[in-house]
Amino acid sequence: MSERSKMVKKRRKKEKKPPAKKLAFSRRNWMTFMLGIVVIVAGFYALSKGSMTLAPILLVLGYCVIIPLAILIK
Repeated sequence: MSERSKMVKKRRKKEKKPPAKKLAFSRRNWMTFMLGIVVIVAGFYALSKGSMTLAPILLVLGYCVIIPLAILIK
């Protein structure tokens, strides 16, 4: 074997595989996301019952606060 091929083999041995990536969402993220889905469903249910004050509050809370919060939590 030539010196070059020995060096290439050594270099390949030194190169390690990158560590396995963890999932971006933790359990806390998923639970917050599910809470947002429940709030949104409750908002649509309230809307179907004719609520003109509670339904928009729940929908805005779910879509604009809880779901983005679930995405941004580390």
